[in-house]
Amino acid sequence: MTDRSLGKRLGALAGGLLFGASAAFAPVQAADQELLNSSYDIARELFSAYNQQFAEHWKEKTGQTVDINQSHGGSSKQAQAIIQGLRADVVTYNQVTDVDILHERGNLIPEDWRQRLPNASSPYYSTMAFLVREGNPKNIQNWDDLARDDVSSILPNPKTSGNGRYSYLAALGYAQKAFDGDEAKIDQFLKTLLGNVAVYDTGGRGATTTFIERGIGDVLLTFESEVNNIVAQNPESGYQVVVPKTSFLAEFPVTWIDRNVERNGTEGLAKNYLEYLYTEEAQRLIAGFNYRVHNETVKAEFADRFPDLELLPIEEIAGDWETAMSVHFAPGGKLDQLQRR
Repeated sequence: MTDRSLGKRLGALAGGLLFGASAAFAPVQAADQELLNSSYDIARELFSAYNQQFAEHWKEKTGQTVDINQSHGGSSKQAQAIIQGLRADVVTYNQVTDVDILHERGNLIPEDWRQRLPNASSPYYSTMAFLVREGNPKNIQNWDDLARDDVSSILPNPKTSGNGRYSYLAALGYAQKAFDGDEAKIDQFLKTLLGNVAVYDTGGRGATTTFIERGIGDVLLTFESEVNNIVAQNPESGYQVVVPKTSFLAEFPVTWIDRNVERNGTEGLAKNYLEYLYTEEAQRLIAGFNYRVHNETVKAEFADRFPDLELLPIEEIAGDWETAMSVHFAPGGKLDQLQRR
């Protein structure tokens, strides 16, 4: 890693931001180009592997070496860091609103950024799932089990984590169907479910640490990809994955930051970095990390890994993201009201 990206792009934010280098390889001399990817909390392993694959592709394509750095955290906090001056070239987030805010509050990207790449600029997607302890002693099978008196859960804070917002909205979507739109019953269900949360970590990886290393809670609520990765990495643990039949469509939006790539001189590199996510080779790598992908060939190869589900889009649950944010997650909104004791 060179000093240029750390000094030039972090500036005054360096002291407060969790910043981890994910260099494609350890170069003997400075790379020809550098790139900074601001990403969500639990994407470290995925982009560590992807960065190496892309660097090899870029070297073969252009003859140039590239040093790719990563900044990870709750996606909302990551977006705020960019607005405050972090000169990331690209973002790979887990919620549309955390990209929208880069236009709305920073004018760093155009309003129509979702139209610049396929699938509304979401190269892969996932849903929410449960990780339970060996033998599933509480027999947790669906969202309604999370509202039982004997169940304690771990959930990232929906105020700071797209991961947490997705879980909240998935539970809301389940309740809307289960209680046929009865607002009083829906609110009581969510109030009980939220009351059973033992720890609200700021991001998804913090929640995983609380559940795995601290041993707190009966169930971890996080992305399907994360729970499957945990089981794969801890085969001796006995952890089990439970995927509810009805859940939320979790998109993973990406974009280059126009103002930053112009200043950094990385526009072509940044666009290629994101476009490569849609290639068959990259989609296969992404599916290997248990994310659902759009490429039909790769989908067929990994079909046995991903059960058929009813994935509810934001439009079906809350109308749109703007409404969801203002009604549920704004200060004094529904989330705050339901969490009051």
